[in-house]
Amino acid sequence: MLKITNFSKSYKSDKKAVDGLNLEVKSGDIFGFIGHNGAGKTTTIRAIAGVLDFEEGEITVDGVSIRKDPVTCKKKMAYIPDNPDLYEHLTGIGYLNFIGDIYEVKKFDRETLIEKYSDAFELTSNLGDTISSYSHGMKQKLAIIAALIHRPMLLILDEPFVGLDPKAAFTLKSIMSEMCKNGSAIFFSTHVLEVAEKLCNKIAIIKGGKLISVGTTAEVKGNHSLEDVFLELIDVQN
Repeated sequence: MLKITNFSKSYKSDKKAVDGLNLEVKSGDIFGFIGHNGAGKTTTIRAIAGVLDFEEGEITVDGVSIRKDPVTCKKKMAYIPDNPDLYEHLTGIGYLNFIGDIYEVKKFDRETLIEKYSDAFELTSNLGDTISSYSHGMKQKLAIIAALIHRPMLLILDEPFVGLDPKAAFTLKSIMSEMCKNGSAIFFSTHVLEVAEKLCNKIAIIKGGKLISVGTTAEVKGNHSLEDVFLELIDVQN
């Protein structure tokens, strides 16, 4: 579903933010992408989403290059950044319908899914309010609902649990599991290692732009907790 091949990205300095990254996320995977601040997680995620251009390597979604055919790739995926930038002059329902129009979601499907996910995240009663009146957590919920209403084959999330209350976080985890059972794939970064350990079937750890461990969750953590393994690997690489 998602394949990253020899991906590298440099900014103004000579140092590479990401250096020769190779990863593959298959249908049904919940793939956790873990690293310290500045490790290269957000750079990678923004490149996958087609937000950040790059010159080295290749990223494909369902076999389609994000560089060569970004529109086709974006139709297959949904991207939720850690701090969603929404059109705050719109109402919640206005924004969801706007996203539904972009992805050409049929009226019945749109209404059904908006109702399903708005009820699940307890946002239904606020959909008529302007987004500018929403709290950070409400905006995060709206961004998640908007990402789900076109049934993406690939869901990309950057720190998705930041700003969510415990009930909303549980709801999101349940939806992620349901999506992957139905054949979608999920790739997300998180600092909440306990969540990654319980939720993900695969894990990748990145440090200083380089991949230092990747595999099934069981393979990566062995007989230890993911937190212990992560801290040991980060320390060893220093």
